[in-house]
Amino acid sequence: MDFNVKKLASDAGVFFTRAVQFTEEKLGQAEKTELDVHLENLLARADCTKNWTEKIFRQTEVLLQPNPSARIEEFFYEKLDRKVPSRATNGELLGQYMLDAAKDFGPSTPYGSTLIKVGESQRKLGGTEREFIQSSAISFLTPLRNFLEGDWRTISKERRLLENRRLDLDICKARLKKAKVAEAKASATPDFQETRPRNYVLSASASALWSEEVDKAEMELRVAQTEFDRQAEVTRLLLEGISSTHVHHLRCLHEFVEAQAAYYAQCHLHMLELQKELSSSDEDV
Repeated sequence: MDFNVKKLASDAGVFFTRAVQFTEEKLGQAEKTELDVHLENLLARADCTKNWTEKIFRQTEVLLQPNPSARIEEFFYEKLDRKVPSRATNGELLGQYMLDAAKDFGPSTPYGSTLIKVGESQRKLGGTEREFIQSSAISFLTPLRNFLEGDWRTISKERRLLENRRLDLDICKARLKKAKVAEAKASATPDFQETRPRNYVLSASASALWSEEVDKAEMELRVAQTEFDRQAEVTRLLLEGISSTHVHHLRCLHEFVEAQAAYYAQCHLHMLELQKELSSSDEDV
């Protein structure tokens, strides 16, 4: 219990110190260690990738499922790790309505028989749409979602850790700078005419204490620099993986285009067949 309390107090102290450093940097009252240009460029590229991937993902969802209520329902099923219930497409629903209407109007009447033909075609179109949605969700949406919910979260976590390491480094730099200034003041030659003998001893003692403080601050700075460099390298390696992400998403984009082309081609065939069937019916009449 005591250990947990001490750790909690220590964590709170670190958080407060970082918050002070961050605030002073924003106010221009503290120096800030800048990341190297290559790492900054990688971070900017990663942000750009995340933002556009998110927009493309959301709009593709809208394209495949225009109904926002249905999208929300599917989202909750996915979060609960449960299978999304099968839902008829708009084309399938329209086709079924036409077939049901044909029964009431009379399947042998001109209107009823045509409703049957068009209804069957609408159901075929709806089935083709279902296959396209399922194919696109697997080959295109899933990889984008995996990046946003997997790789990007890892990058964000390591990036936050890098920022904390950077704050710790600058805190150590500021602490060392203050210690050196104090040591220099304590080591300054006193004025023998104005300073009492007793104060010489105090001055020498203060100088020794500040010298120890400088040594301690230098050691802490070396440790902070090592941890910062290590975290910068980890973050850099993750960010360089964005290139592989682009290659993977490019393949997925090609698969999406192929699925979309096949979908429209199949829909076109269904409509040509319906047109021929209706034309032959008109000729019979």
